[in-house]
Amino acid sequence: MKSLFTAAPLPPRPPSWHLGPQPPPQGPDQMPLLVTDHSWTQTESMVFISVPLKGAKKVDIVSSDEYLKVHFPPFLLEVFPSELVDDEQSSAKIGDGVAVISLSKRTNKQWENLSISTYDKETKREIRERALSNMQEKLAAETKNRSEKKHNEKKYTLKTMMNIESEERERIQKMKDAERARTTAELEAWQLKENKKAEEEARLKRQTQTNHLNKVKAVKHNSENGKSGGGKAIFDEESVSEAERKKKQMDLPAPRVPGNIQVSFTPRVFPTALRESRVEEEEEWLKKQAEARRAVNADLDELKDLREEERNPDWLKEKGNKCFAAGNYLSALNAYNLAIRLNRKIPALFSNRAACHLKLRNFHKAIEDSSQALELLTPAVSANAAARARAHVRRGSAFCQLQLYAEGLQEYQTALKIDPNNEALQADTHQIRDIIQGSAEEPVAK
Repeated sequence: MKSLFTAAPLPPRPPSWHLGPQPPPQGPDQMPLLVTDHSWTQTESMVFISVPLKGAKKVDIVSSDEYLKVHFPPFLLEVFPSELVDDEQSSAKIGDGVAVISLSKRTNKQWENLSISTYDKETKREIRERALSNMQEKLAAETKNRSEKKHNEKKYTLKTMMNIESEERERIQKMKDAERARTTAELEAWQLKENKKAEEEARLKRQTQTNHLNKVKAVKHNSENGKSGGGKAIFDEESVSEAERKKKQMDLPAPRVPGNIQVSFTPRVFPTALRESRVEEEEEWLKKQAEARRAVNADLDELKDLREEERNPDWLKEKGNKCFAAGNYLSALNAYNLAIRLNRKIPALFSNRAACHLKLRNFHKAIEDSSQALELLTPAVSANAAARARAHVRRGSAFCQLQLYAEGLQEYQTALKIDPNNEALQADTHQIRDIIQGSAEEPVAK
């Protein structure tokens, strides 16, 4: 029997079920009581055995193609099937105080009796030993397979993390290279501008010196030719330079009046540096939030009998939150329903209604509301990170309650990427992974 039992609705404190062989009773006071009130039915291909457990806290089931044992101390049921069965296609379900074993016949025909009663003690002992040996081999193989699967998953996880870290390093290196290239280009442009400025200043200086020398030469030439009225005018280069300097001082503008310049910075809603933020996405998110607050449907017939505050989606959301905290999930659901009819643009309404559906075990509706909330929580920015994480967790919890553990694990991993330091989220993700590997019990609803 490849899988000895499958999950079924259980009481609040479920009994403990153990698979595999147990030590035989010791002493006359511990002899088991044979089960006589079991029943069985059959079809052409299957045999169904129903065994009342009588309030047992521990049930042991051992099976093979030619043997079946159901032991719940102090009761024991042994069956030596009339015909060989296919243990790989057989199964067992335990719940509501009854164990139902489904045996798959190897040949399609009707049995006259459930068990063969003509075997002697030695034959029965050999059959028991073969069944126990087969069970031990299967358990050992399953343990080995689980170990190999867990090892392979760790290798895959490690490889994935290494790839992610490598991609992150490459992304950071590209950002550094781009910043370095931009800074280098700006520096080169500044140096080119400074070089041009220096060349222009040098050119003006040379031109000024040339003009000055030309003036000195002209004065000397006029003096030598006697155009100064016969007196010997003495002009030297130093006097001319002094006159030019005084003239330049007279042409200088007056000093500017000192003052203060007020510098103001653009206010930012999100507490991140501008170079690290996604301005367009943040502005789009703020715009969507503002539009959501204005998108109120005031034409509903139900509004005619409501007070003014009861027509406010925010007031209804707070009322639903209080009912949910008090454990009144139906009232909270009604409040969220009316708020959503008034305004379908607020993601918190769908996310909170998904939490109500989880408590009321409406798992498919919880998945729908969580998905709707995630659609409204776009674009993904730091302001809505916590809300997106909650929506992923609620959708993942609904998947797990529907026994879709692979889909649920993906949702929890996505939430863990958003909030990697959440210890409770890490523990839930690890538990779901263990369930997929077959080494843990089913989780409870969040």
